[in-house]
Amino acid sequence: MKAFACGDVVPGCDARWVCSSEDEVLAQVASHAGVVHGLTQVSPEMVGAVRANIATV
Repeated sequence: MKAFACGDVVPGCDARWVCSSEDEVLAQVASHAGVVHGLTQVSPEMVGAVRANIATV
């Protein structure tokens, strides 16, 4: 299982995910980034920051 907390990359955001794979986490985060944070594209730097903060649980 993989876990990610949006607040690790976007201070003040309380969203968290626990998914079966890193790819699933990234898909959930991309959707969240658009809906909640208004991002139309997720930059490679943001993907890198998310990947760096995904933990195995």
